[in-house]
Amino acid sequence: MGKVVVRFPPEASGYLHIGHAKAALLNQHYQVTFKGKLIMRFDDTNPEKEKEDFEKVILEDVSMLNIKPDQFTYTSDHFDTIMKFAENLIKEGRAYVDDTPPEQMKQDREQRIESKNRSNSVEKNLHMWEDMKKGTDYGQTCCLRAKIDMNSNNGCMRDPTIYRCKNEAHPRTGTKYKIYPTYDFACPIVDSVEGVTHALRTTEYHDRDEQFYWFIDALGIRKPYIWEYSRLNLNNTVLSKRKLTWFVDQGLVDGWDDPRFPTVRGVLRRGMTVEGLKQFIAAQGGSRSVVNMEWDKIWAFNKKVIDPVAPRFTALLQDEAVVVNVPEAQEEEKHVAKHPKNADVGTKSVWYGPKVLIDGADAETLSEGEMVTFINWGNLNIIKINRNAQGKIVSLDAKLNLANKDYKKTTKITWLAETAQAPFTPAICVNYEHLITKPVLGRDEDFKTFVNRNSKQEECMLGDPCLKDLKKGDIIQLQRRGFYICDQPYEPVSPYSCKESPCILIYIPDGHTKEMPTSGSKEKSKASTTKKTVSAETCEAIPATDVGLPSTPPASASNPLELFQKVAAQGDVVRDLKVKKAPKSEVDAAVQHLLSLKTDYKQMTGQEYKPGNPPAKLCAPPTLSGSSIGTDGRSLYDKVSQQGEVVRKLKSEKAPKDQVDAAVKTLLALKTEYKEKTGQEYKPGVPPALAEPPTLTSDVDLYNKVTEQGDRVRKLKAEKAAKDQVDAAVKTLLALKAEYIEKTGQEYKPGNPPVLSHPTEPTSDVDLYNKVTEQGDRVRKLKAEKAPKDQVDAAVKTLLTLKAEYKEKIGQEYKPGNSPSSFQPLNPTSDVELYNKVTEQGDRVRKLKAEKAPKEEVDKAVKQLLSLKSEYKEKTGQEYKPGTPPTPASQTLTPAVQADSGTHLSDAEATALFNKITTQGDEVRKLKSEKAPKDKIDAAVNELLQLKAKYKTLTGTDYKPVTTEVHDKEKKKQDKSEKLSKSDKQNKSAKSGDINKKKNLPEDIEAVDSGEPVEGQGPKKQTRLGLETAKEENLSDWYSQVITKSEMIEYYDVSGCYVLRPWAFAIWEAIKDFFDAEIKKLGVQNCYFPMFVSQAALEKEKSHIADFAPEVAWVTRSGKTELAEPIAVRPTSETVMYPAYAKWVQSHRDLPLKLNQWCNVVRWEFKHPQPFLRTREFLWQEGHTAFATYEEAAEEVLQILDLYARVYEELLAIPVVKGRKTEKEKFAGGDYTTTIEAFISASGRAIQGATSHHLGQNFSKMFEIVFEDPKRPGEKQFAFQNSWGLTTRSIGVMTMVHGDNMGLVLPPRVASVQVIIIPCGITNALSEEDKEALMNKCNQYLQRLLNAGVRTQADLRDNYSPGWKFNHWELKGVPIRLEVGPRDMKKTQFVAVRRDTGEKLTLPEKDAEIKLKSLLEEIQANLYNKYTCSGPLASKKPVGFSRHLGSQIEKLRSKADLSVISSVHSESH
Repeated sequence: MGKVVVRFPPEASGYLHIGHAKAALLNQHYQVTFKGKLIMRFDDTNPEKEKEDFEKVILEDVSMLNIKPDQFTYTSDHFDTIMKFAENLIKEGRAYVDDTPPEQMKQDREQRIESKNRSNSVEKNLHMWEDMKKGTDYGQTCCLRAKIDMNSNNGCMRDPTIYRCKNEAHPRTGTKYKIYPTYDFACPIVDSVEGVTHALRTTEYHDRDEQFYWFIDALGIRKPYIWEYSRLNLNNTVLSKRKLTWFVDQGLVDGWDDPRFPTVRGVLRRGMTVEGLKQFIAAQGGSRSVVNMEWDKIWAFNKKVIDPVAPRFTALLQDEAVVVNVPEAQEEEKHVAKHPKNADVGTKSVWYGPKVLIDGADAETLSEGEMVTFINWGNLNIIKINRNAQGKIVSLDAKLNLANKDYKKTTKITWLAETAQAPFTPAICVNYEHLITKPVLGRDEDFKTFVNRNSKQEECMLGDPCLKDLKKGDIIQLQRRGFYICDQPYEPVSPYSCKESPCILIYIPDGHTKEMPTSGSKEKSKASTTKKTVSAETCEAIPATDVGLPSTPPASASNPLELFQKVAAQGDVVRDLKVKKAPKSEVDAAVQHLLSLKTDYKQMTGQEYKPGNPPAKLCAPPTLSGSSIGTDGRSLYDKVSQQGEVVRKLKSEKAPKDQVDAAVKTLLALKTEYKEKTGQEYKPGVPPALAEPPTLTSDVDLYNKVTEQGDRVRKLKAEKAAKDQVDAAVKTLLALKAEYIEKTGQEYKPGNPPVLSHPTEPTSDVDLYNKVTEQGDRVRKLKAEKAPKDQVDAAVKTLLTLKAEYKEKIGQEYKPGNSPSSFQPLNPTSDVELYNKVTEQGDRVRKLKAEKAPKEEVDKAVKQLLSLKSEYKEKTGQEYKPGTPPTPASQTLTPAVQADSGTHLSDAEATALFNKITTQGDEVRKLKSEKAPKDKIDAAVNELLQLKAKYKTLTGTDYKPVTTEVHDKEKKKQDKSEKLSKSDKQNKSAKSGDINKKKNLPEDIEAVDSGEPVEGQGPKKQTRLGLETAKEENLSDWYSQVITKSEMIEYYDVSGCYVLRPWAFAIWEAIKDFFDAEIKKLGVQNCYFPMFVSQAALEKEKSHIADFAPEVAWVTRSGKTELAEPIAVRPTSETVMYPAYAKWVQSHRDLPLKLNQWCNVVRWEFKHPQPFLRTREFLWQEGHTAFATYEEAAEEVLQILDLYARVYEELLAIPVVKGRKTEKEKFAGGDYTTTIEAFISASGRAIQGATSHHLGQNFSKMFEIVFEDPKRPGEKQFAFQNSWGLTTRSIGVMTMVHGDNMGLVLPPRVASVQVIIIPCGITNALSEEDKEALMNKCNQYLQRLLNAGVRTQADLRDNYSPGWKFNHWELKGVPIRLEVGPRDMKKTQFVAVRRDTGEKLTLPEKDAEIKLKSLLEEIQANLYNKYTCSGPLASKKPVGFSRHLGSQIEKLRSKADLSVISSVHSESH
C-alpha cells in the first residue's frame, strides 16, 4: 500500500474523449485502491501538435471527471535527460543517424532491408547528430534510429526512430531545441525517472512493449511494469481527432461538447454521470479482451446511478394533447412525492381540475366505459369519446371513480391539469441518434459515406409547471418517456424579445434498445391498428405531388429492378422531408408509401429490400398439377393473410372466445389448403414465387474464380511480396468482382455462392452428396474464420437446401462418410413395419407406466419391447431411434469405387489406393511427432494431398479412414460393457444385503420391506421415502436427496445458504467438542470478534484482499440510508483480529498468543453452491496464534494438522493425506499452507478437508504486531503467526464417503443417535397386555443403554409400520437398529442390524450394553478400514494416493517433507 505510482499522459492536441476517460479513471482507480500516487503528464514531444489552449481544455475535462492528480508534469521537463540518454546510445553503438527518405525507410523496414547508414562509425554518427541539433538543412533530413534488429518478426524492433529534427518553436521551450524525441523513446525514460511503478497501456501498444523494455535495459534504468488493458471500442462511433474535427468544421454538430460526440464534455452534457462512468470502467477493470461494445452497456450503468434519485415529472406532446373533461373535479393543489421509492428526493405540487390533458397516443387506446388509472390521482371512468369528421379524437368525457382502488388491470396514463394558477412550462425534448450509421467501420471504409445527417429530433412539449424550477444539469425522469437532463433552463418572458425561452431537455439513453413507449396501454396492438387506419385516411387526403409520391401505383413496376429503384428513390424522398423538417402529416404519408413499395418488392422477389443489394432475376411461378400457383396459389395466399388479420383484430379487441376459436379454425383450414396446393408452408411476406436458379456453367465458375483470386491476394500479402505484384493481383480481383456483380446482380460475398432456390438436378446421387459435403466444409471454414453472421447464415441456408434435396432424392438423411454409392435397398415390407411395431410397443409401455399399472404387466410389456428392438437391430443392422425410420445399412466399409466416367474401378485397385493414403498419413504423423525438418514434412503432406485428390477423382467420394470408425464403434461397445459390469459390481453387495435382510427377518415380520410384491397382496405401493437415484449413476442428485431426506439440510430462499437441521448440527457439535478439548490442551483460548470489517481494515493487506475480493459481501445501506462507507462481512478474520493483536502484544512475555473462535463466515462469489461443500455462509473454527520464534510457529502448524487428521480419522472414519499446498494454492498472504485431503471414491476426486497456514511475519509487518527482542534490548521484532481452520464441509465429506444407495451412513462417534429401538410384530391378533409389555420392554432397553452411555432413541410411533421405520432410520444413517418382538421377549433376545453392512445379529438380552458398545466400535473401525490401503475400496483411489497413507504420513513432520504435495486435486472452500 502507498507504493503504487501510475500516470495519465494525454497529448495536448484535442479534447479528451471517452477512451481517454477510461484510461484516466482506470489509473485513478488503482491510485485510490492502493493508496498510491497519480501523475498527470502532458506528452508534448511533438511541437507541431501542441497547443496551450488544449492544455486548459484537458485540465477542465479532468476536473469534470473528478480526478485529482497528485502531480502535474510535462515530458519537456526531461528533454535534457532524454537527449543525454540518446547520445549515450550513439556512443555505445546502439543508435545511428539515418538520412534515408521517410518513404524509402518505411519500405525498407517492411522488407527488412538494413539502411546504408547502419554501419556508420560512432564519429560519423555524432557529426550527423550535431547537424540535427543545430537544425541545419541537412540535419532536418535526418533522424536518429535505435540499432535493434532489422530481422525481427516484430516490426517495432526494426530500428525504430527515436529522435527527429523539427525546426519549429515549442509552446514551453521555445526555440531552445531543434530535435525532439519520439513518444516511444521518451515514455520509458520519463516513466522510470518519475518513479512510475505501473504503466497502464492499451493492448494496441502490445507490439511496442518489447521495444519499451529494450530501451529500459539498454539505458540501464529502473524498470516500470506494463499493465495492459483493452481499448474502449464503441459501435457507431469514431474517436479519431481528425474525424471529430471534420464534424465540427462541417457544422454537423454544435461543437466539441455536442451530446452526439464521444468527448468527455459531450457524454456529460448528454446526461452521463461521473459515477456511472466510474462504475462502468471499474466493472471492465483491466480486461485485455478486445471487443466492440454497444453504447447501451455504458448507459445501463448510468441508469443505475440516476434512477434512484431522479425526480419524476410529466410532459405531453404539444400537438397531440387531447382534452379530458371531468366536470365534477375541483380545482385544487396537492403535494406528492417526486420519487415513488425515495422520499428523500422531496415533494412537488400537482394540480387537479375539471379540464385535464393527456397524450393523443394514450387517448387512441381508450374505449368508452373503460376504467383508467390517472397516475397520482386515481381511477376515472371514460364516459364518451368525441371524434371529428376524420375520426380523430378531439376530447373525452370522464367521471371520477376515486373510491375504486383496484389498479391492477387498468391502463396507466400521465396527465396535466389545465389551470390559470399553474400554467404549463413550454419544453423541447431533444433526442439524438448515432452520428455514424454503420456499427463497425472497415479499415478501408470512408466514414463520410456513413454519416447520419438527421441525427437530431426535437419535440415541442407541454411540461409540468414544476419544470420551471429546473437548473442546468438537473437530471429528471419524464414519466413513461425516459430520463432527461436539463440543457437550458426555462426563462420567463424577456423584456427585450418579449418571448419566453422554453426548457430544453436532452434525452438520456438508459441501455434499452427498444423504443421508448409513448403510451402505457396494455393493448398496444389495438393502438397501432387504430393509428394505421388514421394514417391511411390522412394519406388519401394529400395529393401525391405534395409529398413526392409517384403518380403510378407500385404494382406498375414491370420488373424487380425497376421496383428496387423506386424504393430507393422513395427512401431519398423521406430523408429529404425529415431534413427539411416538413409537417408530420407529409412525412407520415411518404413513409407509408415507402412501406407499401417495400411490401410490393418483398412479394415480387420473395426477399427483404436491402440498400445496395439489387435483386437477382426472377422467373414466372412454376405450374403445379396443371394449374398455376400464380393464379390459384396467390389468391389462396391472400386469403390466408386476410384471415390472419381477422384473427389478430379479434384478439386485440378481446372478442368472445367462441368467435376467436372459429376464426382460428378457418385460418388453419386455409393454411392446410395452401400447403396442399403449393407444397410449402405459408410464410407471412413470402408469396408462392420461385427464383430462377443461376446458370451453373457461368455464375458458379465466376464465383469460384473470385474466391481463388482472393486467396492469391491474401497469400501474396502474407508472404510480403513486392507492392507491384500485390497491386496487380488486387486489380484482377476487383475486375472479377465487378464482372460477378454485372452477371449475377449481387455483391460477391465469401462463403455465399449464387443461391439455388430449387437447385438443378445433379447428374447423380454421388454428385449431390459431394455438393452437400463441400457446402458443409464451406460453412465450417466461415465459422472458424469468424466471418460476418449474414455470410454464415447464407451458407447454412444453402447447406440445408441441399440436405433437404438429398433426403428427398435418396430417401434418407445425409451422413458424412456414408456416400450413396455403398447403399443397399431397404425391405420396406418388413423393416418399416418392424420399426412401427417397436414405436407402438414403446407407446404402450409408457402408457402402462403413466397409469401405474401392476409391475408384472409393465415388465411383460418391456420384455416384448426389448425383443422387438433386438429383432429390429438384427434385421436392419442399426439401433432403433425414435423419429428416425430405418435407413439402408452400408454394404461394406471398403471405399466406394465408382469413377466419374461411369466405369467401375476394381476393389483391389481402390483398396490399394486407400492403403497408400493410410500409409502416407502415418508417415506424416510420424515426421511431425519426431519434429522433422519443415521441408520434409511439407513434401510428405503434399504427397498425401495428391493421393487424396486422386482417390476422390477415381471414386467420387472423399477419403475417410474407415478403420477409425470401426475401432470407435468397438471401443464404445467395450466401454459400455465395462461400465455395466462395474455398475453390477458396485450394486452386488447392496443387493446381497437386501437378500440377507429378507432371509433373516424376525419371525414376527413377513417381508414388509421387500421391493417385490408378496403373493396375494397385489402390487406394492410406491412411496418417495427412499432415494430415487443411485450414487454411482448420478452423484449430484444422490447427494442432494441424501442430505434432505435424512433431515440434515433444509433449503433456504437465499441461494448458497442452508438451514442446518438438528441431525446435521449434532455432528458439528461432536466435532466441536472433540477439537475444542484438544486445542485447549495446547493452551488455546476461545474468543469472539465481530463479523463486520471496515473497508480500511480489509484492504490493509493487498495480496490477501486481492484473493478474497470477489467473495466479499458488502453492507451498503442502513434502512433507506446509504452508509458513509461500505462495511464488509468477514470472509476470514485476519484483518479483524490482528489490529487487536497489535495492541495486546508489547513484550515477548505476551507471547505466545493463542486464540480461537467458533463462528460463521460469508464468501459470496460463485455460481454452483453445494450444501456443506461449497456454500456462501458456513460455520467453522478459526485459530489465530502469534509466536516469538519461527520454530514454535512451525511446530504448531503440524500439531494442528495432526488434530485435523484425528477429526477425520477418529471421528468421521475417513482416511486422509497430509501435505503442503503449492505456491499457487497457498493461503493469500501466507508463507505456506499445509492441508489434509480426503478421497471421494464415487467421483474419483479428492477434496480439501482442513488447512493449517504458517503466515510468517507478513501480517505482523502489515499490522505492526511487534515485541521487544529479549536478546537485543531496544530492538523490535515482528511476531511469527499461524492461522488454521476446519469447516462444516467435513459433514459433506463424511456424507459423500460413507453414504450408500439406502441413504446416510453415520460413524457411531458422531451419530446423535447410535441405536434406534423399533418394536416389531404388532398385529391385530396381539393383545393389549402383550402390546403394553412390548412397549415396556423397549423402554427398558432405552433406559439401560442410556445409562451405559449409548446415545439411544426408541421409535414407538403407532401410525407407522415397522417396515417404514426401518427405511426411515436407515436413510438417516443410524449405526444400529435394535428390533424386538413378542417372540424375542419370550426367548430373552433381540435382533441388532448393522447399518454399515446390513448384517443381522441375534443377541442375548442380558448382554445388550456390552455387545452393542462393542458393535459400535467395530462399525467405526470397519468404516475406516474400508477406505485404507488394505480396504475393499483401495483400488478405487487414484495412483499415488495410497502411498501417502499409514506410516508415510509421519514423514511429513520433517521440514524437508513439508514440500510433499498431495497428488490429488483439491477444492478449497
